[in-house]
Amino acid sequence: MTDVWAIILAAGASTRMGKQKMLLPFQDKTIIETVIDTAARNVEGNLMVVVGSNKEEIIRQIGNRTVKYCVNKYFMDGMLSSVICGFKALPDGASAVLIFLGDQPQIPKEAGDIVTKTWQQNKKGIVIPTFEGRRGHPTLIETKYINDIVNLDPAKGLRSLFRKFKEDVLEVECNIPEILRDIDTPEEYQKEISKVKEYGTKNSV
Repeated sequence: MTDVWAIILAAGASTRMGKQKMLLPFQDKTIIETVIDTAARNVEGNLMVVVGSNKEEIIRQIGNRTVKYCVNKYFMDGMLSSVICGFKALPDGASAVLIFLGDQPQIPKEAGDIVTKTWQQNKKGIVIPTFEGRRGHPTLIETKYINDIVNLDPAKGLRSLFRKFKEDVLEVECNIPEILRDIDTPEEYQKEISKVKEYGTKNSV
């Protein structure tokens, strides 16, 4: 079986939220715990969590889960620095990575399943889920691109990788609007909590 890992980006300072959003409640867990538990179902426990800001509190919160950690000392440099940290920390033999944002607890397991299955059925090294033509997460990237990722311009991020290797990029349309929604502000957090209370989550099905 192909060795697919999940890299969960949870290193940010949550400046717009005003408090560490990874530790905010989401249903009966925290945001980061919810993302980890969903990702674990996609990759059979091959989990790499990238931490930075408030790393001690986050590690303590998820300490009862079987995950590996990567501490990103440069998390203030932006998301790409966390992606690089995660890729560098992967064990030998990892062939591809699903990149999850730590602030998207509402994304269902189905999204990762669709991306992974599409990758397995095609010979493309990068698979990106879309909703109504807009790109979201989790994105799958083969580990053959690690050197290219390390040398990307931080100001341009992964988009420049996708442009450089556009012939190896495959978009897969998902009927899952949650792949576009992250939680950055108190207003966005309350909106997602309200949606969960009203409709539940696809992960609870």
